Amino acid sequence: MRKTFPILAALLMSSTLATAAAAQVPSAAKVGPNGGQITVADGHPIEFVGTDKEMVFFLKDEEGKPLDTKGVSARAVIQSGGKTETVTLNASAPNKLVGPLSAPLGAGAKVVLSTKVHGHSLQARFSK
Repeated sequence: MRKTFPILAALLMSSTLATAAAAQVPSAAKVGPNGGQITVADGHPIEFVGTDKEMVFFLKDEEGKPLDTKGVSARAVIQSGGKTETVTLNASAPNKLVGPLSAPLGAGAKVVLSTKVHGHSLQARFSK
């Protein structure tokens, strides 16, 4: 019995960590109505679309309806090619956060959106 407990505890811990890690990994299989990658942060579906010159995040509420971004401030942190860049995002009606890109996002780039919307702190991760 004494040998079984540490093994069970280790299995439960690894299962919990794997589940938590899976929740943090964006799903490239989900494509939104704007052609971008979708992930869910605190119940809010967020779609990320990156062009050569800008990045756009489309926010929705827990029911999937456009979430008003008026007055919302946000930032995106981009890691690409061994460099890190922070982009200030501006609200754009009705449910967008938009920011300029200094260069197109390369393959393997990672983007993390951080914002506070209507009392919710949201952090969403995307990869290209």
